[in-house]
Amino acid sequence: MKVLAINGSPRPTGNTSILIRAVLDELEKEGIKTETIQLGGQPVRGCVACMKCLKEKNKRCANNDDNMNEYIEKMIAADGILLGSPTYFADVSSEIKALIDRAGYVSRVNGSLFKRKVGAAVVAMRRAGSVHAFDTMNHLFTISEMIIPSSSYWNMGVGLKPGDVKDDKEGMETMRILGENMAWLLKKLHP
Repeated sequence: MKVLAINGSPRPTGNTSILIRAVLDELEKEGIKTETIQLGGQPVRGCVACMKCLKEKNKRCANNDDNMNEYIEKMIAADGILLGSPTYFADVSSEIKALIDRAGYVSRVNGSLFKRKVGAAVVAMRRAGSVHAFDTMNHLFTISEMIIPSSSYWNMGVGLKPGDVKDDKEGMETMRILGENMAWLLKKLHP
């Protein structure tokens, strides 16, 4: 089994990364392989609604100017997908939104490629807007017919400066429990 984590923060070692790592640590303790893609800060484009993926049905986005098709291939191959984003103006980073739009569309027009995969989202926040960001990422999972594990609270951690989320004990515990629950679910689905 493998879980693909995608960090939508432009800070590869910032708060979003710390939250993702806390979830992945629990998965790895359970023998589940993990891989992380640093999406934030990469030059990725949003969907341009060209509809070529609908016409071609080749499991690819027609835009080849960035690495999105590589990321989509990795998402298709994974058993679980963990998305992480900081909260920007009460929503996700533009890179995560581009991934949601393009990968989601490619999946749907090719027969729901992410169907019954396990999907979870984590959000780094300073004060507010995180529930909306969390909801945005969960929309990808629900429209893709994925299975979403829960935790003991919403999957978010509070911190302003890089590393501050480590001081959010409840947030870090939420990530640990999410990792445990995600591992449990994956093992039930793939005995």
